[in-house]
Amino acid sequence: MAKIFFGKIIHTKSLNEFELFTSGFVAVDQKGKIAGVGNESDYCAWLPQHADFKGAHEEHLSEDQFIMPGLVDCHIHAPQVAQIGLGLDMPLLDWLNTYTFPLEAKYTDQKFAAKVYAKVVENTIKAGTTLASYFGTNNKDSTLILAKEALRQGQRALIGKVCSNCNSPDFYVETTETSVADTEEFIAAIRKLNTDRIKPTITPRFALSCTNELMVKLGDIAQKNDLHIQSHISENLSEISSVKQMYNSSYAKAYDNAGLLTPKTVMAHAVHLEDEEISLFRERGTSVAHCPASNTMLSSGFCDVLRLIKNGVKVGLGTDVSGGNSMSIQDAILRALDVSHHLEFVKKQDIIGCGRLTTQDNEYQPLNYKQAIFLATLGGAEALTLSDVTGNFVVGKDFDALVVDTSKYPLQNYATDEATKKSQEQQLLEMVQQFIYVGDDRNIIGVYVAGKQIKKKL
Repeated sequence: MAKIFFGKIIHTKSLNEFELFTSGFVAVDQKGKIAGVGNESDYCAWLPQHADFKGAHEEHLSEDQFIMPGLVDCHIHAPQVAQIGLGLDMPLLDWLNTYTFPLEAKYTDQKFAAKVYAKVVENTIKAGTTLASYFGTNNKDSTLILAKEALRQGQRALIGKVCSNCNSPDFYVETTETSVADTEEFIAAIRKLNTDRIKPTITPRFALSCTNELMVKLGDIAQKNDLHIQSHISENLSEISSVKQMYNSSYAKAYDNAGLLTPKTVMAHAVHLEDEEISLFRERGTSVAHCPASNTMLSSGFCDVLRLIKNGVKVGLGTDVSGGNSMSIQDAILRALDVSHHLEFVKKQDIIGCGRLTTQDNEYQPLNYKQAIFLATLGGAEALTLSDVTGNFVVGKDFDALVVDTSKYPLQNYATDEATKKSQEQQLLEMVQQFIYVGDDRNIIGVYVAGKQIKKKL
């Protein structure tokens, strides 16, 4: 049944275009697509031109609620949720060998996989993630369980069977032939699900764990089938050094020479990309998943996302669980803001006499909350090349959305007399700020994907 939502609405149109309706409407047709959006005062003029919406179900938000686009997680390791919070005082490569590889090897047990993945999808939806780009494991059968679980619960997702044929423990490594064959079988199995909401994505773990032969074959599969690609790049200094030695090239060139840098590729981290690599990303149309939590916790470094964006690279946010400690993209927003402010300190301040960066940028301005919301919604959709489908409220896109209630704990809308004297626009912006900085999943009372409610009101 067609639906019309009335109330406060926010979304972004670009990094610096933030649109709001203090009293607006969004019309969603029977297929879950947006048929109209605007001020409620324009609704009466809109309705006669859309006869299908006469008698449509109407939902009126309260004064404490607003609608925003669903959150996009550009990088999350679904199997690693089972170890979330462990080993976060370790460098990347030690953390992988101590915790991650042994855990991921357990996913040959499909009952274990089914139990974990049901919770992963449930909890990411609970936190407002309507689109996720998931890493699975080397095991194609358990990764297919993840895909079916996302479909069952109504989430939009890119799902990747991880590929790694070298520099991995003996108990968790594939042959080139097995990795390629299982990848092709996984792609065929996803297509048999007969849905446009779940898509396969080619997933070399990272250049260190794949031979050039395997990466070339994966690039060929991606090109032949016009598939998404996801992996990691330039996360950790020792990792970068090892990749350069192994491939006798820059990290980005190692992927590019295998045909893995494309307009449908998203690379996580990109903390230490060199200028030439950024130029290559721009030329290829390759995107970055900014993972501020794991970049900090695994001691990788600060990713200057504004440097990437100013040089024409698309950027979204990733939780990178379990390198990150939260499945919430809202938390990733806060961490992204933190990192951006920390970069400002380093670029501008002489910290306790330790000196500044060699190259200063006294004009640097950190991300603001509106820009961070863009990265978490439309920016993420652009990074995953799905912005024609989702990311904001544009006519023709799917209605992927959150209903946020600021009257619920931990917000509880402590309105003061002074607050009520502010303009409606300022009141709405303050509601949004409080949700971003203080709220959590308890304030998300409705989650919609393609017009279908997949998280019910509490």
